[in-house]
This record gives sequence, structure tokens and C-alpha cells, in this order.
Amino acid sequence: LTTTGPSFFICRWCSSFPGQNKIKMLTFSHLLVVSIMTWEGKNPSLKSILLNSHTDVVPVFQEHWKYDAFSAFKDAEGNIYARGTQDMKCVTIQYIQAIRRLKAEGHRLMRTVHLMFVPDEEVGGHKGMETFVKHPEFQKLNIGFALDEGLANPGEAFTVFYGERNPWWITVHCPGSPGHGSRFVENTAAEKMRQVINSFLNFREKEKTRLNTSECFTLGDVTTVNMTMVKGGVAYNVIPAEMDVSFDLRIPPTVNLQEFEAQIKQWCKEAGEDITYKFAQKHMNQDVTSTEESDPWWSAFSGACKAMNMRLEKEIFPAATDSRFIRAVGIPAIGFSPMNRTPILLHDHNEYLNEQIFLKGISVYERLIPALASVPAFPDEV
Repeated sequence: LTTTGPSFFICRWCSSFPGQNKIKMLTFSHLLVVSIMTWEGKNPSLKSILLNSHTDVVPVFQEHWKYDAFSAFKDAEGNIYARGTQDMKCVTIQYIQAIRRLKAEGHRLMRTVHLMFVPDEEVGGHKGMETFVKHPEFQKLNIGFALDEGLANPGEAFTVFYGERNPWWITVHCPGSPGHGSRFVENTAAEKMRQVINSFLNFREKEKTRLNTSECFTLGDVTTVNMTMVKGGVAYNVIPAEMDVSFDLRIPPTVNLQEFEAQIKQWCKEAGEDITYKFAQKHMNQDVTSTEESDPWWSAFSGACKAMNMRLEKEIFPAATDSRFIRAVGIPAIGFSPMNRTPILLHDHNEYLNEQIFLKGISVYERLIPALASVPAFPDEV
């Protein structure tokens, strides 16, 4: 299939499970695949529940791993070492196994449940969820509420994410006067870039201080700034005519984004003439999901957790997941991975998850999924 824009090759077939089941494979023209498994509810006209997970993982540096990063090695303590154990193969399998158990027990839920497996999340989601939420196939799913990935919690509590920081990836271009490396050339690109770097990193230190001096703040409540790339120069003895510096910024939903970009413009202006910038990523949606007890979705989610004696800690997600694209089209989404008593090791060397924590997570979803699928019909659904 060859097209100029995002397209899909759609296959449908019935699974071997008893009851109403549908599986769709949606293949982008650039060979990315979205797979959807549907468990039809007793009232399919009601808005459905989405259980979302992504299929891609980040690369590994094998020399830093105790075991083969793709062997799923289990040690004597029951820790399963493998890339993706926390991010996010665990949740993917827990969804499937929870529904497998529910169906085996004869449950039939009121609302339809969709399991979605998407690509491209680890590189920004632009060719994955960001594109797919605009596609008619997504809109046909009639989603009312979504679950997606969260993070481990080293303590006894379980972390729940109701919003995300906005990822901005920015490159600042600094032109300057070239010349021989033996001279004091004025107005060089390096001098301009130094001032740009200082402005960004000085702001970084202020936010770091805010985080470290307030008990009220979590990482998701402050703006992180990290310089990630520097580019420029052709030889040791040639002063370059231009240099680029790139930053990764993560901005909480409490920040006015227009004012923040105005600050960036001011930093560039103060550093010298003709400095420009461009974004590789600039997410602007700041929607958050309600965690008020009066909200039916949150009430169902938190109520099921309380019934299992699970203590929840609500936070803004510090990085970025596909939930931001789901919220951007008006669908409430919660980021949640049932991993407590577990160090946060996503993208890290020796990523692992203990088998007992993993198995408990299946039981958690066995309670959560029916609770969400049993939320009474809203007035506009009747």
C-alpha cells in the first residue's frame, strides 16, 4: 500500500475466545501497526473503555546489563530482567490476562472494552497515537475513558497520573562572525550560544531549587530543562559562522505556555542579533483528567482501588506518554501501572519487575476493568 499520507490496511477476524470478540490490525503506510482487540459489552451504544499500551521499547547498552536484555531472565528473588518489563510489556500482558480471566469466569460487562497496542510512543508518538486519534477508525471506537501507562512506586502506594507535562524539544540557532582561530573575533556564534545556554540553565537551577525545597512539589510540578545536543564548527582553527544548541523541556500544566515562549524569545534577544529557534516537538494541550470524587470515572477507578486496600498518590506525569494525545481529543485518561515496592527503572540498565508484583497487577485489573465498564450511563448516552 503506497500513499502520500497516513493510511491503514485493515484486517478483521474473530478470535478463538468464546463470546463477542473482534481484532483489528491497522497498518500505516509507513509500516507501523496499531492492533485493537475488542470485547463487546452488553450495551455497545455506551461509550467504551480503552486499555492502551505501546509495543515499542528503547534501545539497550548490553554491556551494562547483568543478563541478556531480551531474554527475560528471572533471578532467585523472582526479579524478571528485560527491556520493557516496566515500560510497558507488564501492563500489556496484565490487560490481556485480566480479560482472559474475566471471560473464563463468565463475566459480561455493560460497556465495551478495547485493548489497543500502538507503535512509536518512545520516539514521540507522532506516527502512532498522535496520528491515530484523528483517524475515523479511532473515532468509531466511541471511547469514554482510557487507561495508559504510569510509573513504578518504590513505596507501598501506587502512583496515579491525571495529567502530563508538555514536552518541548527546541533548537536555538546562533549565527556569528567567522574568522581565524588565532584572533579575538567579536560577535561570535559561540559567545551568543554561551549566553543562551546560561539563560536556560540558570532557569533550570531555579526550578531544581523549587523542587528540592518544597515538600509540596513532585517532579511533575516543575519545569525541567536539559541541554541535550550541541552542533557547530568545521576545524580547530576556524571560528564557526553558526552554532546550534538543543534543549529538552518538560513543562507542567500550571505554566502559561505563551508566556513561557515569550521568555525564551527574550533570552534569545538578550544573547545577540539574528538568533532564531525552532521546535522538533511542541505539545500545547494542557488538559488534565478530573480526580474529583464526584466524577463517575474517577469514582469507579478510585473506589475499586480502595476496595483492594490500595493507597493512591496522584501526580502529574513527569515525562510524556500517549495519554496526552488521548486527552487532547477530549477523552479523560489515567496513567497507571500497578507496580509498588518497585524502583523506577524504565529506560535504565537492568530494568526489571518482580514476578509477584507482576502477578498482583493482573488481579488489580481484574477489579478495575469491570468497575470502569460498569459506570452507569450518562444522560447523553441514554
